[in-house]
Amino acid sequence: MKTVSRVLNNEPNVSERTRQQVEAAVEKLNYRPLPSARVLAGRKSYLVAMLFDNPSSNYLMEVELGVLDACQAQHYNLMLAPLVYDAKNIVAQVESLIVQSQLDGVVLTPPITDDAGVLKRLDELDIPYASVSAKEANRRIGVIVDEQGAVCAMMAHLVSLGHRRIAHIKGHPAHGASNWRLAGYREALKRAGLRYDRTLVVDGEFSYASGYAATNALLDLKQRPTAIFAANDDMAAGAICAICERGLSVPRDISVCGFDDTPIAHQIYPALTTVRQDTREMGRLAGIELLREIRERSSGSIVDVPYTLQLRRSTGPAPTT
Repeated sequence: MKTVSRVLNNEPNVSERTRQQVEAAVEKLNYRPLPSARVLAGRKSYLVAMLFDNPSSNYLMEVELGVLDACQAQHYNLMLAPLVYDAKNIVAQVESLIVQSQLDGVVLTPPITDDAGVLKRLDELDIPYASVSAKEANRRIGVIVDEQGAVCAMMAHLVSLGHRRIAHIKGHPAHGASNWRLAGYREALKRAGLRYDRTLVVDGEFSYASGYAATNALLDLKQRPTAIFAANDDMAAGAICAICERGLSVPRDISVCGFDDTPIAHQIYPALTTVRQDTREMGRLAGIELLREIRERSSGSIVDVPYTLQLRRSTGPAPTT
């Protein structure tokens, strides 16, 4: 019985041959562990939570599916815990959730992933947590992407198409990603020998509506941009809508690109040029690192997830007039 338990809980000290035999028997019998019995036997709840407050439902859905993949593979249950990031009682909310649900650990998503109060309380409660895209100072367990390098690559693509007047729609100021993507934008301009123009950088909140509003502000400029880099796909989709409503064409008049490669990038027209960070895989890897930390403390780590550029129809040569 203990050997079966070790295999089901991914514990060490089981030979590969024995593990395969147990897994074959589990599959043949369609066996599923009884959660209540596991809790009593292991002094664990086999329950983790994903904490979130993010206006991009596409991004959250992909991360959630990835965390769920990791949990299901190791017979854990996942609880979704929506929070209001700037609520005065967010720390108390998190503590109440942990105590009442007897959580074994939590996955943190931006911007909660960098909330100093929440991180401090989790440490005090000795609750394992994995972070998605945490700022450098808070990186211990979880997943990251070289977001600044990815933006530099995307900007280099726009410059290669002849664009010199490139605007940027920033993300929510509480997100570390917003700072990294702005830093990548500025670094790319510097590398291309282009001047940083404050009028071409407008605020957004990672939502479709904020991308739409920001683009209208850019289109009202005396000299509008020839390309817009939005800090995520939802805002880029809002940008395309605003441009088309003005009777302009994407990419003939203005090129648009985003970041994340969430489903909306494929669903809009023209299909969106964007940076692909595999958000489902990021969620899965964050879940794996969290469960590893739960099983054996100090064994979880930070995983660097690669990015790729997805070049589609929303970007093209800069207009000649």
